[in-house]
Amino acid sequence: MTKAQLFVIDHHPAIPPSDQLKEWEDKWFDEEEHADVLLIQAFQAGADQELEACCRVLDDLNDGFWSKKLRAARRPKPPSLKEQALMALEDGDTGPGASLTSNEVDIIRRALEQLDD
Repeated sequence: MTKAQLFVIDHHPAIPPSDQLKEWEDKWFDEEEHADVLLIQAFQAGADQELEACCRVLDDLNDGFWSKKLRAARRPKPPSLKEQALMALEDGDTGPGASLTSNEVDIIRRALEQLDD
């Protein structure tokens, strides 16, 4: 590798930290994880780094308003268990002989189990 290529690798902000690379390498060689999963994790880590870099630029330009909007749009939080249970109930058939899928029942059961008696 040329000195220029080594410089780019050592100084490019999208290179994962060495401890992360080591973890992925260990999982690969120990056959703990399938290559597809590791590639997806690497892709997601790179996308997260890029998002954070963009948000830092936006924060430098303003009070953080747009970076919060950007994070919310690009990394939406999954619905809470309560929200999932309510959606399952809303999606369920309410007519005579109504039924829920096993997945909807599981979501509602997990939500109910979290309630205090």
